[in-house]
Amino acid sequence: MPAPTAAPRDVRFLDPAVIARLGSMELKARTVVEGFLSGLHRSPFKGFSVEFAEYRQYLPGDDLSTLDWKVYARTDRHYVKKFEEETNLECHLLLDVSASMAYRGGAPMTKVEYGSVLAASLAYLMSRQRDATGLIQFDDRITARVPASARPGHLHSLLLALDRVVPGTRSNVGRPLHQLADALTKRSLVVLVSDLLDDPDEVVSGLKHLRFRGTDVIVFQVLDPYEIRFPFKGASRFTDLESADEVTADPSRVREAYLEAIDGLRSRYEKELRSHGIDFLMLDTSKPLDFGLLAYLDARARRK
Repeated sequence: MPAPTAAPRDVRFLDPAVIARLGSMELKARTVVEGFLSGLHRSPFKGFSVEFAEYRQYLPGDDLSTLDWKVYARTDRHYVKKFEEETNLECHLLLDVSASMAYRGGAPMTKVEYGSVLAASLAYLMSRQRDATGLIQFDDRITARVPASARPGHLHSLLLALDRVVPGTRSNVGRPLHQLADALTKRSLVVLVSDLLDDPDEVVSGLKHLRFRGTDVIVFQVLDPYEIRFPFKGASRFTDLESADEVTADPSRVREAYLEAIDGLRSRYEKELRSHGIDFLMLDTSKPLDFGLLAYLDARARRK
């Protein structure tokens, strides 16, 4: 999936530095989503998200009587009215809470905090669209699960679970993907939020398993800006948050190799996942969250 183009927005509502200072996860999610939707209203995407619960874009063969000309007048796009059974979708949010996600270098939030806010914002947006939403937290195993539901009050339970996220131990991204693929009984949408600092063979295998089962998948690789740019200077001691192993190195000597390795990992995920119809986007935890929400809406729009 090409990186979505950011819509004009009031950055205050999407800036991680601002979001980090807010109180509950419910307040954070509401602030992000309402700021994001406000930006969409003032952008060329007007109508893109707000009508999602009742409309979809016109497809050849659709009954012309279902076209909504008022929406066309506002958006210059053809939309048809959707029936209730077309609007409901089962979404599963998978959040990596392994120890490596607790890292914070050059951002206002750790990766797991940023990922939690992203997941909460997506859940809030999904709830507005009347989609059944569930949550799975995992490190090397599933540590918490909220089954998918669209019942009143369910969103509050899901946001409360995200408010209580605690970083775990070693990561094993592939395991919960295989477990979820085996458990799903109908076509769904799975959103994975992880730094993907794991064996790429196992990660890709798990994601391909989901696609083989007919599941649509969106993958967000969440990285701290220090992990992306490696700005360290002078002799430094680096500690693996999952194994506690330490190594002392001169950043100037290893920077080029490190940057080549991290870019190679991202490129591999991007190439292999997209070749299997899996949407992939890397997110910098120092940047606003609108790219993640736009990516979700883009994938949602392409569902038939």
